[in-house]
Amino acid sequence: MINKRLLIKNLLAHNDENSFYDKKRKIDITYKEGKAKFLKHVCALSNSNPKNNSYIVIGVQDEDNKIIGVDFFDDSKIQNLINAYLTNPPIVQYENIPFPHLSDDKVVGLVTIRPINEITSLKKNIWKYYGGAVFFREGSISMPKVFDLAIKDVNSRLVSAIENHAKNNIELTLDGVFDFMNKRKDYSPQYHVFKEYFVLCWSGSKKQVKEETFFSRVDIELINEQVRLFYSALDEVAISFNDRSFKIVEYVRLGLQQSFRYFKLEETVITFEDNANYSIDAKLIFDPPQFDRKLLHHIYNTNNSLLEKLKKNIRLAPHENSDLQNLAASYLICYLNGFDEALPKLEYAKPYLKKYNNTIYKSYKDTMRILRKVKYS
Repeated sequence: MINKRLLIKNLLAHNDENSFYDKKRKIDITYKEGKAKFLKHVCALSNSNPKNNSYIVIGVQDEDNKIIGVDFFDDSKIQNLINAYLTNPPIVQYENIPFPHLSDDKVVGLVTIRPINEITSLKKNIWKYYGGAVFFREGSISMPKVFDLAIKDVNSRLVSAIENHAKNNIELTLDGVFDFMNKRKDYSPQYHVFKEYFVLCWSGSKKQVKEETFFSRVDIELINEQVRLFYSALDEVAISFNDRSFKIVEYVRLGLQQSFRYFKLEETVITFEDNANYSIDAKLIFDPPQFDRKLLHHIYNTNNSLLEKLKKNIRLAPHENSDLQNLAASYLICYLNGFDEALPKLEYAKPYLKKYNNTIYKSYKDTMRILRKVKYS
């Protein structure tokens, strides 16, 4: 089993960007341009590596390889995006890798692209790239290229060596458990060994509601691979497990005019097998709340007015500050209730909310995470 933190260190230490490895400060698949660039790099790396894995490391400065991290990205539906836009799509896995020097809400993103030994191309137009385009890697650049059906395999031996040097061992596993237990000691950390091999650690602030137990500020890590499986600073989470699986049910808080409820968003089941493999199955179980359309029209217009004031730097009244806190979530509710025009408004609001303050922007990012899950499902 590969220790992903060690793998990232090996990639950064021994190789500049090349035909099997790319690094990014960040990616943003919220917008078409971001989606298109990400798909281009996946396509190019897949075509340039028909026999070996290729990687994209996210959260690294290009100039000096400094690890600065990115927000935890729990989009389990990223394969749906790949399948929708690429012909002969590779299997792509996005993982969140914690590093000790980063804050709790930051990780390094690791995208693993599995070889398929087929030519991958764009299935349809996106942004400025045309359907049918084929990309390859030329050094550190992903570029369109006329291809030869006999794809050359030049990286397998080097990638295999890098992965072998990142194999996990007992010392790394024990260090990982102790590090987790010490770091999360204020949130009742626990661990469990599955199938005598996998070590899963989790922590959270516990809350009892009638006969059910919920957790907030949840952190869940698979120590063997140094992969953070789940992280949330706010949402309520229900956790259950048996000898072979670990289940997470995530709830989100949504509502209008100070009336809020928790709704089930997603169920994730991690299943551990006897052959030292595991699988993660994430299923959207979200049933969007429905509201009176007259009320939604009022809230939608109020949001638009607030957005115009932010754009013009007009000072907000105290009650408007409260409305602004819920602006992103209420735009989302409008969109889920058939207000299609609420989606571009939500995307348009990003720079203004980011500039206003961190709390408002955090609410926006939480809302976009829900939207990603809903759209890709």
